[in-house]
Amino acid sequence: MQQQPMVLILGGARSGKSTLALKEAEALAQSRAKQPCFVATAEALDAEMQDRIARHKAERGDHWQVMEAPLDLVAAIEAAGATAGAVLIDCLTLWLSNVMHHDRDVDAEVKAVLNASRVAQCPLVFVSNEVGLGLVPQTPLGRRFRDAQGRLNQAFAEQADTAVFVAAGLPLSLKGSLLA
Repeated sequence: MQQQPMVLILGGARSGKSTLALKEAEALAQSRAKQPCFVATAEALDAEMQDRIARHKAERGDHWQVMEAPLDLVAAIEAAGATAGAVLIDCLTLWLSNVMHHDRDVDAEVKAVLNASRVAQCPLVFVSNEVGLGLVPQTPLGRRFRDAQGRLNQAFAEQADTAVFVAAGLPLSLKGSLLA
């Protein structure tokens, strides 16, 4: 079985990375004449997050399959990949936060998702925040998270066929090229 394309789209908060990822996943799915799937890692734990999720749903439209996977990305990749034309995972940063909050082994979890990505049945588009460009976090937990996020981004970028950094809505190709 041929390995499917893997795309990593990085950027800061409100940089335009999710908008670009939606376009890329739609283009990949369309090239396979199948419906795209959106895997959400966020949980609506408060009113503000509920509003964010509602806005994101409206931006996507109804033609997307949607799965919620705040922790088990491996199962989501396996399930969605069986029927979808492309799978968009938005985002690795929230997923990592969930993994750390539940005291799971970050390295083992990242490795499992990367392994699942290698054998995915359709193209994957991952969204992740670049958190290492700002101030050094004041707390040990904040520094642990920033460091884990940086290692995660490096691991996904190494495996990805395409990696793009987005700033002010503008994509900067780091590796490979997008369809969208």
